[in-house]
Formats: sequence, C-alpha cells, structure tokens
Amino acid sequence: MEQVMRNTFLYLSKSKSLTKMARKYGLRFGAGRFVAGERIDQAVKCIQELNQKDLCVTIDYLGEFIDTEKEANEMADNSIEAIRAIGTENLDSQLSLKMTSMGLDISEEVVMKNMRRILDAAKEYGVFVTIDMEDYSRCGKTIDVFKKLREEFDNVGTVIQAYLYRTVKDMEDLNQYSPNLRLVKGAYKESPEVAFPEKKDVDDNFKKIIEMHLLNGNYTAVATHDDAMIEYTKELVKKHGISKDQFEFQMLYGIRPERQLELVKEDYKMRVYVPYGTDWYGYFMRRLAERPANVAFVLKGIIKK
Repeated sequence: MEQVMRNTFLYLSKSKSLTKMARKYGLRFGAGRFVAGERIDQAVKCIQELNQKDLCVTIDYLGEFIDTEKEANEMADNSIEAIRAIGTENLDSQLSLKMTSMGLDISEEVVMKNMRRILDAAKEYGVFVTIDMEDYSRCGKTIDVFKKLREEFDNVGTVIQAYLYRTVKDMEDLNQYSPNLRLVKGAYKESPEVAFPEKKDVDDNFKKIIEMHLLNGNYTAVATHDDAMIEYTKELVKKHGISKDQFEFQMLYGIRPERQLELVKEDYKMRVYVPYGTDWYGYFMRRLAERPANVAFVLKGIIKK
C-alpha cells in the first residue's frame, strides 16, 4: 500500500494542469507545513525564525515546467532577489535551485547565462549556491553544467543521488573539482534499469558515497531524515577524526523539526531546506510520496479547517 501511495503522488507531481490549479488557489491543503510561503518576505521571516534556533538554511524559489526563455529569466530574477534578501537581511542561508527552472530544457546557452548572473550576484553577497538534482533524464546534463560553472566559480555545489547506478562513477569523476556536494537517497520514480529498486541497496550505496566523499577531504552535506544514516555519519567521522567543519546534516522544512534541534544541541551543523513560491505543487506531492505520515498530517489539517 505504501508503494502504491508513493507511485500515485509521484505521478501526480508531474501534472501541469494540477500545477496551474495549485498556483491559482495558493498554499492550501496542508502545503504550508512544507513551504515557507509564496513571497520572499514570508521566506525571510521563516529563515529568521530558524536562524534564531541556530539552524542554517538553504532557500529555494520553487518552479517547474519552465517552457520559455522569458520564464527562465524570471526564475533567475527571483533567485537573485532571494540572494539580495539573504545578504541585506544578514541571514544564515544559502540558495538552492533547479536547472530546469533556469532553462535546462530550453538550451545550454539560456541556462549558462542565467546561472552566471546568479553566481555573480551570489559572489557579491557571499552566498553559496547548490544546483539541485532532478530526474535521471537530466542528471548528466546537470552534472555537465556544474562542471563548467565550477571552473569559473567556487561558490557553487550540486547534489548526488544514491539510488542511481551511475553515482559512484560520477563521484569519482567530480572529485577533481573538490566539490561541495549534497548527498541524498533520491526522490524521483526511476526505472530499475538506472536505479536500485531495493531500499537496502540504496542505503548501502548512500553509506558508500558518504564515506567516499568525506575521506576524499571534500565538504559533505548529508541530507537525510534517516536516523540510521545520521548515526552512520557520526560514527564514520569519529572513526577517521574528521572535523565537524567538513560536513553538515540537512533536512527538509517541516519534517522532523525536533530531530533538527537535537542535532544542533549535539553541536552539529544542521541546515534546513526552505522552499517558497507559488509553484509549490510538485514539491508538495513529492513530500507526500516520501512518507505516509505526511499524508495523515495533511488530512488532519484539512479536517480542522
């Protein structure tokens, strides 16, 4: 039953018509638990509250199904607005973004132009930018864009997904760039031809790439809500004498907030991924797909209204 629910929500997340409907009706039906708001001022307030609890943040202006260069340019403008807000409000925050929202599906010229604009602004305000990873069909193109940008900028990182067979090879290839990477299990529905279908295999590969990246001496963001992976990382860094300055934990806004604060109390850097914007629907559906408990929470919220 859990797998059926997961597949259903992942399928719904790709609906353009439902995305447009969600834009029209705003943050309802429990999405406010996982999304900071639709405007930058709402996101700033959320970041300030998290910073007061000693939580770091990475902010993401949500956007999917970008079809024109004009839309991609507008998405880049919103990312630059977020960077300026981080700088002027003195927030402890980075920026995350997806290459499709910058024009990846339009042309390399468009995405590179927008990313250079963003990274120039981020450099001015001292903000680090992480390129999110999307589905398998865009994985190779995203890594290629990252490599080109990394040759020009040192304030950019990307994301690697443990559930893909290609991941270890990608990690080996990227090591020459001394990359700052966010390591995740992966949240998209992929074919068993390209991704491990069994959870145990994904977990084993996740542990492998965490160890590989840390022992290579690179900065590592372990993005997980899984206590087993958190404990594995703690034991690994202790065993090898790795400084807490070389890694951090990351979790999503609205998921396991108590655990986030526990890690802060244990003196680990804990970064919260905070999305905002009107284009929240696809992100929200993927969060529901990840954990059935999220669905129960949302239903309770609707009943109370």
